Amino acid sequence: MSHRVLALIQGETVAASRYRVLQYLPYLESRGMVCEVRCFPDNFSEYGQLLKDLPDYDTVFVQRKRFHFPYLEMFRRRAGRVVFDLDDALMYKNSLSASPYSRTRERRFARMVRACDAVIAGNSFLAEKSRPYCKDVRVVPSSIPAEKYRLKDYEKAKDKVTIGWIGDHGSIHYLEKMIPVWDEIARRFPGQVELKIICDTFFECEVMPVKKVQWAEDTEVDELRDMDLGVMPLIDDPWSWGKCGLKILQYFGVGIPAVCTPVGVNRDVVRDGENGYWAMGEAQWVAKIALMVEDAAKRKRMGLAGRATLDAGYTREVSAPKIYDILRPQGD
Repeated sequence: MSHRVLALIQGETVAASRYRVLQYLPYLESRGMVCEVRCFPDNFSEYGQLLKDLPDYDTVFVQRKRFHFPYLEMFRRRAGRVVFDLDDALMYKNSLSASPYSRTRERRFARMVRACDAVIAGNSFLAEKSRPYCKDVRVVPSSIPAEKYRLKDYEKAKDKVTIGWIGDHGSIHYLEKMIPVWDEIARRFPGQVELKIICDTFFECEVMPVKKVQWAEDTEVDELRDMDLGVMPLIDDPWSWGKCGLKILQYFGVGIPAVCTPVGVNRDVVRDGENGYWAMGEAQWVAKIALMVEDAAKRKRMGLAGRATLDAGYTREVSAPKIYDILRPQGD
């Protein structure tokens, strides 16, 4: 008898849904699972229908969202096995908040995790936060499909070195805070550099030219391949410790190095001086990016090292069997 899985996601174009759930479904189905996908309910009627349908599934795969009490109790009573996927520090407020700490968030997080049979954590920090409330917590890093990401053409002639960033509007504030860095780089290399932003919202710099690219799933890889180096600035705070480094993996997928703030999973994925650089503070950011801008051979060498890092442990092909093992019928 087939094992029926219901995946509850935030949306088909949401990066977390695409890379932590949807990309694994073909593999799960190839192993005999029957998978259905739904977006989270957004009205009373949809919440009621979900409760009604839960007994039809063997496992409910919940991506990131926490249900409110008392709905969570009703959900738990009617669901079979519940697996919770976690790729953000939901127990804290985000980096825009005056303080990251919230008793309400901590309580809701603990309540949700206690109600689950297993937790898939995107990094060791999130796993550590989950283990007091759930016995079965496993780390599966965010991963990308290896065959979709092709290496850039390093021989392609370009007028400017493209410093790139990809992400959603909720994270672009990290990049915008770095405007003084981007402008200083533009002053050091007049007419030789540009900042490329792949997003759905943008900003301007005073000196650095900004190339604005509307994100689209069918063009994102080609847009990434046109970059020369990728950046991932963060703030050293509890919210950032939960980040899972997806954009760095995307940079590595096309063979470009990364300059990043060395917090959370960034420290594990980026090896300073090998496949990218760590940078803290404006002076380090300017210095490390300048090293990249000045040396195309270094960018290629580090970019290829980044691709090797990806292939060694951060691809869909590596992670899919781990997801199957967590979702499969227990005792098999």
